[in-house]
Amino acid sequence: MTLTIQFYTLLSMIGMGSLFGAALDTYNHFLKRAERSKWIVFLHDFLFWVIQGLIIFYVLFLVNEGELRLYLFLALLCGFSAYQALLKGLYLQFLAFVILVVIKLFRFLTELVRMLLFKPIKWIVMSIFVFILGIGKVIGALLKGIGKVVLFILNIFWKPLSWILIKMWNLLPVFVTKNGEKFYNKGKGILLKMKNSISETVHRWRKRKK
Repeated sequence: MTLTIQFYTLLSMIGMGSLFGAALDTYNHFLKRAERSKWIVFLHDFLFWVIQGLIIFYVLFLVNEGELRLYLFLALLCGFSAYQALLKGLYLQFLAFVILVVIKLFRFLTELVRMLLFKPIKWIVMSIFVFILGIGKVIGALLKGIGKVVLFILNIFWKPLSWILIKMWNLLPVFVTKNGEKFYNKGKGILLKMKNSISETVHRWRKRKK
């Protein structure tokens, strides 16, 4: 391994030590150990160290094809110490700023989607509902008007028809009319009893429901 490669390897390991310090602070910031159970913290710590080790080895492989030297560990430690002494405060401020920007951007995008997507959809749905309700009222008014016209026409035809039926009824023999009246009264009484029975049943059901 040439001196140039050794020099590049040394610089890269110092840089990776500093990046490791930043990654560790970022990881601890989001992990919130006090709010997590121990096994979750252990699992996250294990994955974090494995990932960091793989990243460092990958960088080392790119620089010097993965040759390990004792001074490389010292370079990592120097980079980590330099980060802790010089860059940690600045990085934590930068991290807090980035998190704040991301949160505000997310809220802005959420509000934008709500304004541009959900509100127009809500307005369209309400407009369709009002339109259908208006059509229903118009149809109801038309049906009501048609019903009045039909009743008026039926009344016109019913009056002479009822007069004719009454005259025909009066022309029938007395025993026929009497039997017809008895049958009518019996039917009327049966219908009245049925009506009273249904009314009592509905009244009892309403009392039980209350």
